[in-house]
Amino acid sequence: MISVSIIGAGNVATHLYKAFIKAETISVVQWYNRDIRKLAMFQSDVETIDDLSELKPADIYIIAVSDDAISHISEQLPFENRFVVHTSGSVSVYDIDKKNRRGVFYPLQTFSKNVPVAMETVPICIETIGKKDAPLLKLLGKSMGCKTHKVNSDQRRTLHLAAVFVNNFTNQLYRVAHEITESEGVEFDILKPLILETANKVQNISPYLAQTGPAKRNDKKTIKKHLKLLENEQHQAIYKLLTASIKKTQGVSNKKVVKNKTK
Repeated sequence: MISVSIIGAGNVATHLYKAFIKAETISVVQWYNRDIRKLAMFQSDVETIDDLSELKPADIYIIAVSDDAISHISEQLPFENRFVVHTSGSVSVYDIDKKNRRGVFYPLQTFSKNVPVAMETVPICIETIGKKDAPLLKLLGKSMGCKTHKVNSDQRRTLHLAAVFVNNFTNQLYRVAHEITESEGVEFDILKPLILETANKVQNISPYLAQTGPAKRNDKKTIKKHLKLLENEQHQAIYKLLTASIKKTQGVSNKKVVKNKTK
């Protein structure tokens, strides 16, 4: 049985807790948050605390807080030589105070507190400073039904950067599309099958090969019409930037084709 204590009450912490209590070989000893009211709905199922000095012994202490707070929280832990990990994609393992054994348990997925996630499909990126601690994190992931990947801090930061592009930036583009459809009273839901097919397509072929659309075809008239339809200057700028990026990636030339004239 792996005993864990969770520190933090955000989206990641909440989803990890729900996954842990479903696992037969994981025991959640305590759940800490400075505002204990945020843990009120879980108080009947797990011991909740708002004082770090009350933390009991556990195999792993999981810091699932904002990136900027990880270092400070780790410094406040009232013990030494225990195994402490964080869940961030962009923070170094060395940001955890060195008085404890250090590691990273990063679930690479987007989490919204009230939206269910099939945790068994979530890849877990793990890193430890002590080689003897790595098997424990691997076992923790396996106990959740997850596949673990051993990556170092530089690789994890790169993955996190890429994740911002495929998730956060893409979601913002969904928001822009929602604004565009709303402006003409068109239902955004009509686009959902396209969104799903786009995501499904890259499961089987590379994003480069999956690319379609007016930028790849260099349909100048269509691009010009689209820009004219976009009254929002920020939306125009996004359209131009992404169009230029696609053209460059696909090797599309903006030069006019001059046809040879025969006499």
